[in-house]
Amino acid sequence: MKKNIYVKNIRDSIIYHFFCILLGLLMLYPVVWMVLAAFKDQNDIFGHTLKLLPSVWRFENFAEGWQGMGGYTFATFFKNSIVISVVATVGCMASSSFVGFGFARNRFYLRNFWFACMLSTMMLPYQMVMIPQYIIFHKMKLVGSIWPIIIPVALGTPFFIFMMTQFMRGIPKELDESAVIDGCSKFGIYWRIFLPLSKSALMTAAIFQFYWRWNDFVQPLIYLTKNKQWTVTVALKSFADPTSVTNWGAMFAMSCLSIIPVFLIFFLLQRHITEGISTTGIKG
Repeated sequence: MKKNIYVKNIRDSIIYHFFCILLGLLMLYPVVWMVLAAFKDQNDIFGHTLKLLPSVWRFENFAEGWQGMGGYTFATFFKNSIVISVVATVGCMASSSFVGFGFARNRFYLRNFWFACMLSTMMLPYQMVMIPQYIIFHKMKLVGSIWPIIIPVALGTPFFIFMMTQFMRGIPKELDESAVIDGCSKFGIYWRIFLPLSKSALMTAAIFQFYWRWNDFVQPLIYLTKNKQWTVTVALKSFADPTSVTNWGAMFAMSCLSIIPVFLIFFLLQRHITEGISTTGIKG
């Protein structure tokens, strides 16, 4: 009987791992194809052959892609993306945690109503607010700068405000009471107690927000009017020129470089993602 159970467990484990590996390969295939396409010439990329490996390895694609366009190298585009992503992410962490603390630990008039209003904004697609937002920033004379991309995120993102609120509600209230007895102010409670205890949730918010800002294409396309302001996503799209020959090898080469920061952040901070998600929503 025990032998049959042991054999069944081994069989189930083999089947489970086989399908996990198969699905993993299916998900990785587009990335592998893109990386290998970065070393191919035009004929290899869109030729009739289905070979995955290049016939001739063209390392020149990276040098050609790095030259950029409009007189600016890809170093400028990477710098723009990093500045926008980092500033927006830091602002989002600060504002979302502060507003989340207010909803989680402060009682004020119509608190539940304002919380519901905040949640309702999560249901609005960006296409609904795109035009009114553009009109506002145009009247503020900010179109043509990076601030229309940074300000809406840095002043608080509803999803992360909700996540921080739920996380902070799980922190024992006895800590607040002890801090008040010791003479700590409301801001002191937030700064000295809640921020250190919310590290995992903050890191989760930072990782996802950095991903979203780094991969954003629509807002930079709308608000950045000069070549020197372009982010990596807009610059990559500019490689595809329907009026002339597109250098696909250089575009794929720069695409490979563009995913390096995302992969590095994920592998270095992936444990914070699981910690933040697993603990969010637990109430004390």
